[in-house]
Amino acid sequence: MATWDSRHRMDPASTSAAAHPALFRNLCTSSPWKWQSLRFEYWDEPFADAPSPTASLVRAWLRRPGALRLETADGLVLHSTTGINDSRDGLYVSATRKSWLLPPHLVTPVYDDHGLVRRRPEAAYGEPGFGNGRFSAALDPVEVAGNAPVPLEFPGSNAVEIQEVQQQEHEGRPVLEAVVVPTAAYHPAHPAAPLCLPGRSRIRVDLGTGVCVASQSLEPGREGYGHWLRILAVDEYMLDDLFLAQSMNLTDVRQHIPWEVPA
Repeated sequence: MATWDSRHRMDPASTSAAAHPALFRNLCTSSPWKWQSLRFEYWDEPFADAPSPTASLVRAWLRRPGALRLETADGLVLHSTTGINDSRDGLYVSATRKSWLLPPHLVTPVYDDHGLVRRRPEAAYGEPGFGNGRFSAALDPVEVAGNAPVPLEFPGSNAVEIQEVQQQEHEGRPVLEAVVVPTAAYHPAHPAAPLCLPGRSRIRVDLGTGVCVASQSLEPGREGYGHWLRILAVDEYMLDDLFLAQSMNLTDVRQHIPWEVPA
């Protein structure tokens, strides 16, 4: 995370008076600079207040860039990254410009007065996904805001129209909630699984991480489209062992190791 951002963190208690569309857009743009690892639970369906006890969920461990582990509620491993230590020489030999882009946290964006990202630099963006594209889009909801503010002369070129911005609480964490309406300029990262369907949708973005923790279509007949995400830990230490198909038998140094000395 950039030093400037660390010194100017947003105070959630002060955002109620400043909850306007520009603030909401900048929050949607800030995820790559707000965290490096995330542990959470994910439901691929929306809920009004809390997930149903019978609803299917996945538990996830994510470490940027690209390391992901998913389990069912019973502990069955659904997916685990297996190539995090592979050589990347083939990628660089391809000599494409994209091969040499830096990860987002190594480049400096343009911040606003709240420490949120107003304009993104060019970088190697992209979150690991599973199932459908809404999973990775929720982790970095930039498709709702765009990489930079639109010109004042063309306000209609925003990706979505933002209405009713307000501060709420989601699973014990402060969020900004808004009703959004996609425009012709809305281009989701995954067209088959956008965060917002045509018409009105309600979305919530976590203040601490910039992750879209909930979305739901408000259009009649489409209320079942959306997702719900519960953040359990941010920037938690995660060993490589967690993301490998076969254990490397590494010692977790966070656990106490007894040392018995014979009498």
